[in-house]
Amino acid sequence: MNKQTYILIENYMLSCMRDAAHDKEHIYRVLYNALQIAQAESDVDYDVLITACLLHDIGRDEQFKNPKFDHAEVGGDKAYKFLTDNGFSSEFAEHVKSCIVTHRFRKIRPPESVEAKILFDADKLDVTGAMGVARTLMYKSGVGEPLYSIGEDGMPSNGEGDTSPSFFQEYNFKLKNLYDKFYTERGWLLAAERKSAAKEFYGSLYAEVESAYKNGKRLLSKFMD
Repeated sequence: MNKQTYILIENYMLSCMRDAAHDKEHIYRVLYNALQIAQAESDVDYDVLITACLLHDIGRDEQFKNPKFDHAEVGGDKAYKFLTDNGFSSEFAEHVKSCIVTHRFRKIRPPESVEAKILFDADKLDVTGAMGVARTLMYKSGVGEPLYSIGEDGMPSNGEGDTSPSFFQEYNFKLKNLYDKFYTERGWLLAAERKSAAKEFYGSLYAEVESAYKNGKRLLSKFMD
């Protein structure tokens, strides 16, 4: 891929990004992670991989405005149109589209090509470790969701089994369960290196919150008639 082509694709990506938790820096991290993972794989089409990484989240704005939309589906269609409109072959555009459509993988249509698997792993890697915690907190704040929910006993819930959205709920439902869902060995190894950072942050944050409520309620009761 020459620099002019890269800039063309990059500029289109930049024109589509609106979400703070899925901003252009997320795109670059996914791209850079993908290139690292790809070094351990064979027969990788780097033009497809780079293009798919740059364009994988261009459907986010449509999903944000209407949650019924799947950003992977929307993004795949937008990428295909953009690429064919700009002189790329339909075969190339279709390959890129298939990578984008399957990068979200929700039980159906898992990634199949090596490029799609690398994109999937690179994207999930950005939800692991300290970065995953930071991005989740940013997203939760942006949509007005709390750090934790309060149970019937008046104490903060640790998030396990919660149905009300919060950071603690998201950690237990999603973040801590990502680490066995990678397709490439390199992706899995990179994620494993990050796992303890997220676990320690969640554990420390919950311990601080629980302690504040437990001790604070006990002290407050002394001042109540």
